[in-house]
Amino acid sequence: MPNPSRLRAAALTATAAALSALLAGCGGGSQEDDEDLSGQKLHWKNCPAPSEAEGGGAAPSPLPDGDEWQCATMKAPLDWDDPEGDTIGLALIRAEADGAADRRIGSLVFNFGGPGGSGVTTLPAFGQDYAKLRTRYDLVSFDPRGVGRSDPVECLDDKQLDTYFEQDATPDDRAERTEFVDNTEEFNAACEKHSKKILPHVRTTDAARDMDLMRQVLGDEKLHYFGISYGTELGGVYAHLFPRHVGRAVFDAVVDPTQTAEQGSLGQAKGFQLALDNFAEDCVSKVEDCPVGDTAEDVEARIARLLKDLDRKPIPGVFPRELTETAATGGIAQALYSKDFWEYLTEGLEQAYDGDGRVLMVLSDALNGRNEDGEYSNITAANVAINCADDKPRYDPAYVEDKLPEFRDASPLFGDYLAWSMLSCTDWPVAGAADHPDVHAPGAAPILVIGNTGDPATPYEGAGKMVDALGKGVGVELTYKGQGHGAYDSKNRCVQDAVHGYLLDGKVPAAKTVCS
Repeated sequence: MPNPSRLRAAALTATAAALSALLAGCGGGSQEDDEDLSGQKLHWKNCPAPSEAEGGGAAPSPLPDGDEWQCATMKAPLDWDDPEGDTIGLALIRAEADGAADRRIGSLVFNFGGPGGSGVTTLPAFGQDYAKLRTRYDLVSFDPRGVGRSDPVECLDDKQLDTYFEQDATPDDRAERTEFVDNTEEFNAACEKHSKKILPHVRTTDAARDMDLMRQVLGDEKLHYFGISYGTELGGVYAHLFPRHVGRAVFDAVVDPTQTAEQGSLGQAKGFQLALDNFAEDCVSKVEDCPVGDTAEDVEARIARLLKDLDRKPIPGVFPRELTETAATGGIAQALYSKDFWEYLTEGLEQAYDGDGRVLMVLSDALNGRNEDGEYSNITAANVAINCADDKPRYDPAYVEDKLPEFRDASPLFGDYLAWSMLSCTDWPVAGAADHPDVHAPGAAPILVIGNTGDPATPYEGAGKMVDALGKGVGVELTYKGQGHGAYDSKNRCVQDAVHGYLLDGKVPAAKTVCS
């Protein structure tokens, strides 16, 4: 299975649409063949429908003012150590600024996380949330190398992925462990077979260099940037490599840059457990009875019993597939990414207790990048490829077994799931770059770093660690006392005022500002 502990972004809009229906009943552009890639001209055109690797679906709807989203392809070196060698095409999308021309600052580049998420599909899905920023910026996002339309990493086909995600990702005995390891090896071998050329070139440092080329091609002296989840790691690496090119930047849902892959997985076990605790407390605190338990402890005990029962005998999910323990765990994790999805989690649990696993499976499918037509985006393949190219440590089954008690102590529900996910890179064909990213950025402009106290996927402590690692005078920490993955999209007025004040007017908020 993919490494769920590193899936730091979720396709919440698509999930909401699929769940609502259930409960109710960029390429296209071209460039001139410039020898100097920084001087290439982008040819913007109306965006096509997303490719299967981007998640499929319809072309983005027009913006509220009637303007169309525009797409283009930027040429970049395949190997940044050989900039005059082979090139790849990176898919870009933009919405031009709708404010007065004399107030336009430049482009605001977004990365929404993953790693492996398509910015070309995510930006228009959430575009209205950033409408105020469009008054002074062109809103721009992209599919990073190896993702979506940007020379996507390919591993297993759709039918093989259905089988792959049916495996038991929390093996209980030697036979199950052997099967799990074999499946991981087969997945990694398929990636090497189909994507051998791109795999050595999808590190975060490569993507950061792509962003600096993008800055130049877009015509900006500085990179103005909004990074979310893994996008904060990418932004930190960019700031380290190009501190003098950093413009106004915001990091939201912050990755701890000081952690190894193991420490990150353990931190997420604690983070998802905290989010589950908060969900359970919220459910039983409502005026009406909580339909999935009488007390918070009862809610979590019933979930644990459900997962044990599913380990023994799956229940019907989305026909013809069944809801397994692994799928249910993934579905629960997906719902904890946003407080807006807690109602779906309650509904899914209530139905699962009655033998109907459809809602939890739809949530699990969203985590894995599967759409209603049974097609998978390449988020799983890209996620594994980027993480394994970045992360130097390699773990074996004996090591994971030794660590299981620590992970179970962090989370009785998610501990096994996240511990075993550490095997994703064990037999990866490309060596990992480092124990953790270097984000030290002396001389960079201030970066607003926002931590959410209830964030399951990028625990709150990571924001402070990012501020320290960026160095004195760079990171400016803001705390949001809330729930879910990230802060800006919570619509909290205090958070949004701070972001708008900095990005639009250059006003850096006071360090240690707290929003609740």
